[in-house]
Amino acid sequence: MIVSIVAGARPNFMKIAPIIEAIQVAKERGADIGYRLIHTGQHYDKKMSGDFFEQLGIPLPDTNLEAGGGTQAEQTAAIMVRFEKELIAHMPDLVLVVGDVTSTMACAITAQKLCIPVAHVEGGIRSGDWTMPEEINRLVTDSITNYFFTTSEHANANLRNSGVSEDKIFFVGNTMIDTLLKQTPKFIKPQFWDHYGLAEKEYLIMTLHRPSNVDDAVQLQSIISVLEAEENSLPIIFPIHPRTRSNIEKFGIKLDKVIAVDPLSYLEFNYLVMHAKGVITDSGGITEETTVMGLPCMTLRNSTERPETCTLGTNELLGSDPQMLEQALVRLYSGNWKKGSIPPLWDGHTAERIVNHLCEIFQVKSEEAVSVL
Repeated sequence: MIVSIVAGARPNFMKIAPIIEAIQVAKERGADIGYRLIHTGQHYDKKMSGDFFEQLGIPLPDTNLEAGGGTQAEQTAAIMVRFEKELIAHMPDLVLVVGDVTSTMACAITAQKLCIPVAHVEGGIRSGDWTMPEEINRLVTDSITNYFFTTSEHANANLRNSGVSEDKIFFVGNTMIDTLLKQTPKFIKPQFWDHYGLAEKEYLIMTLHRPSNVDDAVQLQSIISVLEAEENSLPIIFPIHPRTRSNIEKFGIKLDKVIAVDPLSYLEFNYLVMHAKGVITDSGGITEETTVMGLPCMTLRNSTERPETCTLGTNELLGSDPQMLEQALVRLYSGNWKKGSIPPLWDGHTAERIVNHLCEIFQVKSEEAVSVL
């Protein structure tokens, strides 16, 4: 059995690393399973892509489609045209896509057009917000997926409610957490730690990249103003997305207490997260990592596709009103943040479960099954 594994953007890389490792372990134990790794090139900047391959021990891709740049429509088209050629030249038994980026949707469509079954890791998650490009990617991908590997009962329920049969849903956990738990001992202190006089639990981390937060001058200025006006605020480290930096410059927004730094590698960024007092974000994946770390997380969005990080974890959904952020910071500084727990099966063994299910589905012969603890 040959699996074509697709990755294209920063959120994908930490999700595929443990799956590749689990396939390699299964093969060493006698399973007739292999893979081709396809990098679509959706993120082509070294900090957004290359560092992840190096730090997470991901093998070099078998091919890079180099489909980065352009509008979403242009990028989708480029990925589909180039991925079709890859599939025709190297026909797999299954295409495995992860997450909810443009590459996820584009490659799922291309595979199904060639009658190749698709498995979706992180299938079933929903925000309900169709203004998010990721939500469209999820809906389209899941509408043509054959096998769903899910992170939570919320995702399972979403799939059942959309008519997916139970035998296609496999509740396995979260591969991002596999990577987080494995890599924690390898986290790297950023070089600027001493330069900014950072100390454990004496600073915050912020990430912003959603168009609703960073493409609107009034909204972005309002968020920054709340943080700059905080009398009791700690330093705020802001690894800044290239588009966000461009908008800050274009809108003439001044940063003082908010310290903008370049995008960080996985090991550096998570070192900062682990030692921070709290996180401000509009990302989805970071809310999962902070939940496992037990770290307060403030999400500047009106909806989340990962509700378990709020109902079970340490995340709070603040909405789009920056004043809600001000109130959340008061609770954080006063020590009144809620205590969270880790969602079921977020235990570091998700990739093993995925590979075991693939071997069962495709009746892969093996001398010894992959061990799942």
